Amino acid sequence: MIFTALIFGFLGSLHCVGMCGPIAFMLPVDRKNQVKQVFQISSYHLGRLTTYSFIGLVFGILGKGFELFDFQQHLSIATGTLMILLVVTPTIFRKIKFTNPLNRFIIQVKSKLGKELKTKGTSTFFSIGFLNGFLPCGLVYMAVLGAITTHNVLLGSLYMFLFGLGTIPLMSAVVYFGNFTSGLFRRRLQQIIPIAVVAIGILFILRGLGLDIPYISPTGAVSNLVEQSQVCH
Repeated sequence: MIFTALIFGFLGSLHCVGMCGPIAFMLPVDRKNQVKQVFQISSYHLGRLTTYSFIGLVFGILGKGFELFDFQQHLSIATGTLMILLVVTPTIFRKIKFTNPLNRFIIQVKSKLGKELKTKGTSTFFSIGFLNGFLPCGLVYMAVLGAITTHNVLLGSLYMFLFGLGTIPLMSAVVYFGNFTSGLFRRRLQQIIPIAVVAIGILFILRGLGLDIPYISPTGAVSNLVEQSQVCH
């Protein structure tokens, strides 16, 4: 299940191109020095991956708490159901209202991001990527749901790292070639994204049900819960 993060990242990277593409295209890269350009773009991606890994670590801790209370299977089912609902009713994202402290944080991130885009220091590209990773994004929210279901701090961090890794090819192409995606290509990939999300959501549901399907819906977790319950009684 951990590698569903790569699918999220790769298939959803066209969404990233639409949302964060302008930031990537505005990177103050050295167009005349190819070696330096590769280093700068890599530094930008490293910044994003660092942020995503940190977010995954935080939500991995949250998932670990659910595991301690034996909610891991219910959480997996709930996560899969929510993913499917978010595809069926995407307007849910538009209704999300952030609290004032979080709003202030996002405003500060955008402000610092704007300042970093105007500079050309050595650490600028890492800083831009790091700040970029904190910007609100529906695709990131879905990846976070997957990170929670890992019930593990390191796996949660790895899940978000792989998610970010999947976005690198298209995001790098934006830096090199600008808005290279044609209207037809964009529409076709946009049609694939919901299907992929629903498929991953179904996988999470099957995982939580424990139907004794190898690699997809193992019963090991269910058996452990039953044994723990018998011991308690």
